Amino acid sequence: MVSSENKVHDFHIKNILKRLEEKDLDAMMVANFNNIYYLSGYLSTSFAFMIVKENPIIFVSGMDLENANNNSSIDIIKYESADQMVEYLNEEEIKDLAIESDLTANAYQKFKDFNLTISPAISIERMIKTDDEIDKIFKAGEIAHKSLLELDVRSKQEKGAEEWECAYELGYLMRKNGASTESFDTIFASGPVSSLPHSTPRHHKLDTPVLVDYGCKFEGYCSDTTRTFVYNEKQEEISKIVLEAHDKAIKAVKEGVKSCEVDKVARDIITEYGYGDKFIHSTGHSFGLDIHESPSLSLKDETILEKNMFVTIEPGIYLEGEFGVRIEDMVLVDKKAKIVGNLPPIL
Repeated sequence: MVSSENKVHDFHIKNILKRLEEKDLDAMMVANFNNIYYLSGYLSTSFAFMIVKENPIIFVSGMDLENANNNSSIDIIKYESADQMVEYLNEEEIKDLAIESDLTANAYQKFKDFNLTISPAISIERMIKTDDEIDKIFKAGEIAHKSLLELDVRSKQEKGAEEWECAYELGYLMRKNGASTESFDTIFASGPVSSLPHSTPRHHKLDTPVLVDYGCKFEGYCSDTTRTFVYNEKQEEISKIVLEAHDKAIKAVKEGVKSCEVDKVARDIITEYGYGDKFIHSTGHSFGLDIHESPSLSLKDETILEKNMFVTIEPGIYLEGEFGVRIEDMVLVDKKAKIVGNLPPIL
C-alpha cells in the first residue's frame, strides 16, 4: 500500500518533471538537503545527490544509508565517487542536466561536461503548500506562541534577566512544547540594540523596549514571529505606526496580488508618518522547510501571490541609537489572509 506521504512526493516529482520537460531538460541533480527531504522524506546528515527523472534515485553517503533506508520513499544507492555518478548519468543518456542555484563550485566542476542549466523548478514547487504542510506550519506557530506567553517577557524584564538567558529559555520552552529545534537563532534585543534588525542576544540585563524575533520547527516546518514589548510613550507611538502598517498589509494579502504591492502598502503608511527611511528591510518573505523561501514581499518582487502560499508580514521602524519596533505575523494566502495563531500583536 502506498502511503499518503509517498503520494505527495510522487506528485511533487511529477510536477518538477513537467517543468524540466518544458525547458528540454533530461533530469535535475539536487544536493540541497531540504529539497531532497521535500521530494523523498529523507533528510541527509552528511551529503547526498538526488537525480530527479522518471525513476528518481538518491546517491547517499555510507554514514546515512540506514537513515535513508528507513525514511526515503525513493530508491537509494551508496555514493562511492563522482565518477560513479557521471557513469550513471551517461548510462541513463542524460545530457541536459538541471542544477540548483546553490550547487557548490566543487560539485559543479565534477559535472561540467554535461549541459548544465540552473533551474528554479523545486523552489517554485515549494511555494504552494500542501494540506499537510499547512497543518505543520500552524502547529509550529502554535508551539512558538504558547512558549512566548509562558516565558512572560515583562516579568523577566522586571526581575533583571539577561537577553541571552531569555533566548535560551525560550528555545527550551519551544522544545518542551513539541518543537524539534528553533527555526533560526532567536533574536532577543533590548534598549538601543533593538534598532538592529538582526541583533545577537547579549550578556546584558533587559532594557526597554524588548524585541523578540523567534520561531521553531515542527516536523521540519518553520514558524517566524516578532513581538516588541514597549514601555514608554515614544515607544508606544512608534509601535502604533508599525501596527497600522502591519494590519493594513495583512488586509492587502490575497491571491492574485503582487508581492511588491503588499510591500508598498506597509511602506507607504510608515513613510506617511515620516519614518520611511527607518523601514530598512522588506515587508516579509515566504517560509516552509527553510525560514526564507520565495517569494519575498519587497519592492522589486512581482511574484503573484497564490492560494496556499505562506508569507510573513513584518514592518519595522528602527531609530539608530534609540530603539526599534517590529511586529511580525505569518499569514496563509487565500481569498483573504489567514493569520497563523492568535497571539496578540501587542503584549
